[in-house]
Amino acid sequence: MQEPSEPGSPETVLVEPERHVESFRQAREARRSELVEDYVELIDDLIGDGGEARQVDIAARLGVAQPTVAKMLKRLCEDGFVQQRPYRGVFLTEAGRRLAAQARERHRIVERFLCALGVSPETARRDAEGIEHHVSAETLAAFRAFAERHGGA
Repeated sequence: MQEPSEPGSPETVLVEPERHVESFRQAREARRSELVEDYVELIDDLIGDGGEARQVDIAARLGVAQPTVAKMLKRLCEDGFVQQRPYRGVFLTEAGRRLAAQARERHRIVERFLCALGVSPETARRDAEGIEHHVSAETLAAFRAFAERHGGA
C-alpha cells in the first residue's frame, strides 16, 4: 500500500485553473493531430515501398475498415495533405510530405531516447508511436540531447 503524500509535495499540489486548462488543451490537440500524422506517415511509407498508397493497403496496415480510411482521406484532401487520383491511389502533397518527415523525425528521436534509457528496441519502437505525438518541442530537444550524450541507438 502506498503512503499518502506529504502536504505540499508535487503529488498533492493542484495547479491553477489556467495551467490545468492549457495542459488539457495541448493533450486534446495532440490527439487530433495524431491520427493525421499516422496516416500521412503510413502513406509516405507505402509510396516509398511500392510507389503508391491504396485505400485497401492503408486499411489493412491500420486495422480499420475501408470506409474509415475513405472518411479520413477526404479530411486529408480538404486539409491539403493528400491528393487522390482515380484508379491511381493516394499521393502526398508537399505539405503532406513535410508533415510525414516531421512525424518520422519525432518518432526517431523518442525511440533513440527510450533506447538510451535501456528500453528494448522493440518496446521503444512501439512506445515511441504514442509518445511522439504528445511531446513538446522543448521535451523533444531534451530527449535528443540525452540520446546523443548516452548513445541511444
